[in-house]
Amino acid sequence: MALTAVACRNAKPEAKPVKLTDGGGLYLLVNGSGKYWRWDYRHAGKRKTMALGVFPETTLAQARATHIRVRALLARGDDPMAVRQADKRRGLCEAANSFKLLALEWHQVKSVSWQAGTAHKTLRHLETHLFPDLGHRPVTQITPPELLQTLRKIKARYTATRLREVCGQIFRYGIAVGKAVNNPAGDLLGALAVPRTTHRPALTDRREFGEFLRELRAYTAADALTLLATRLAMLTFVRSQELRLARWGEVDCVNREWRIPAGRMKMAKGSNQAHVVPLSAQSLEALAELRRYTGANPLLFPNNYGADRVMSENTIGRMLWRMGYKGRQTLHGFRASARSLLSERGWSVEALERQLDHSERSKVVAAYARSEHLEERRRIMDDWGSLVAAMEAGDNVVAITRAA
Repeated sequence: MALTAVACRNAKPEAKPVKLTDGGGLYLLVNGSGKYWRWDYRHAGKRKTMALGVFPETTLAQARATHIRVRALLARGDDPMAVRQADKRRGLCEAANSFKLLALEWHQVKSVSWQAGTAHKTLRHLETHLFPDLGHRPVTQITPPELLQTLRKIKARYTATRLREVCGQIFRYGIAVGKAVNNPAGDLLGALAVPRTTHRPALTDRREFGEFLRELRAYTAADALTLLATRLAMLTFVRSQELRLARWGEVDCVNREWRIPAGRMKMAKGSNQAHVVPLSAQSLEALAELRRYTGANPLLFPNNYGADRVMSENTIGRMLWRMGYKGRQTLHGFRASARSLLSERGWSVEALERQLDHSERSKVVAAYARSEHLEERRRIMDDWGSLVAAMEAGDNVVAITRAA
């Protein structure tokens, strides 16, 4: 007689274990420890007993459904218990080869050559946007549609596009180390909306930039360190991190050079060669004045709240906002301003791109070595310093100092 749910609930343990049968070898074993679903079967001439769950967590209906599945395995000649054990081993292997574990392994390998901020930001994006959906998934089972669905949940288009690239790197790494067999991110090219490029605000008109320089020269509502940092950023047009983390040991006033370590440069790509910033007379004047304030500190621009900390990345930006240049000029925008105004004065694209530490996008640019540009870059920086001084003075015409 088949079991009922009521009979299962009302069954009480007796002095000896009791089997309440349901047919086909399926029964509920009741003893002093609890109620257990069991199935007796024979395979290859041997009698075996397979556990199918614990009542009431596994209901009568669930036990019967499992019973049907395992009987089907037995009918085709497989040993249901051996199949279950193989599935369990496969699950453990897949768990050990999850996307999260592979991504963390890739991150550990790559972050050795990254700045701490880049490593932290990348890991945070993985934990926030990818691990909740994909972290537990076996690497070999993630499909392009599944990855696309996860990336489309990310509201910021740039972040979604960037994480598609990150996923591509993770899967390629997995293929290289034998933990993945394909790269689903590679099949998503064109499937995500491309973020619209927004350039940093920058004044590139000579008249407007000249007005800005005169206002900056006359501005007194900021502390001397912030004003000098802004002036040096404008004269050298380096990136924010390269400026804020600058150390006096990198500055050689005798040879008029600032050598920024390769590890702090955005385009270093594993190079150990420092980026040389030739110093104009105007830059040397700013450094001489700055030395009066921070010469005793290893850092050019220490934070006001701790001598071992650097100036905040927002300090110069907030000052430019207070000056009324919000949406018009930024620290990073000094690079575009200098690039545009110097290009109008006939300097070579190759030397300008090298001075800006931009990636080499053509074979022509790549053919020039750093040393072959250095002398021209010295003349460029001297010309830029003279141009800045002239615009600060209100001159409309400035001779080009470029050598023929």
